Amino acid sequence: MSTTTVPRAPATPRRGLMIGIVVGIAVLAGIALDTTVVKIGSEGDVRQQAFSPDKFGEEKFPAIQASITERAQDAATLGPALLADKKATAEKFGTASSTGAIMPVRLTGVLGEAKSGVYDVKVEGVPSEIGIRVQTGPAINGTDLRDAAGNIEFGQFKNQIEYQNAGSGINRAMKKDVLDPIDTANLSGKTVEIVGVFRLINPKNWLITPSKVTVK
Repeated sequence: MSTTTVPRAPATPRRGLMIGIVVGIAVLAGIALDTTVVKIGSEGDVRQQAFSPDKFGEEKFPAIQASITERAQDAATLGPALLADKKATAEKFGTASSTGAIMPVRLTGVLGEAKSGVYDVKVEGVPSEIGIRVQTGPAINGTDLRDAAGNIEFGQFKNQIEYQNAGSGINRAMKKDVLDPIDTANLSGKTVEIVGVFRLINPKNWLITPSKVTVK
């Protein structure tokens, strides 16, 4: 007995097209399930997630300024206290920091000559062995303002660079609000009221970063 094999009919173009469409739909469905639609300007927009030091500084500086003003001690009182007992005075009036307590202070004094934007300040009632200086820019250095309130910490940021940049953003916000309206290049011989902070390393050497300045 002989067996006859009937060849299978080749796939028609229409059948191949239908298979392609089904596969395409499956692929698109998979993509759709794995895709999140993000509205521009929403919290999911990565452009909104990039850290802006200047925006951070503008948001935080008013509260920092208010905190310093509320806690600032008169320089004529703070100076002798620091010379008598640095540790106890720092614990009582300052904000703890790994590189020296941040001390809030207020004073009225006469500015001397400026050196790179830093003025010597003569303050009545402060012991003569204490040297006081205030920085007025154009560059404001350090992170004293950032560290003054004690509620801005490294763990709030992605890395050390962001943490450092946060301090710079606060400094720029202060400069814009406090120093830019003043002719800081011509303050020698003038009487000023200053509220600000300094990092307590040497009780006989204060470099103040201002949070308020009033020129008499």
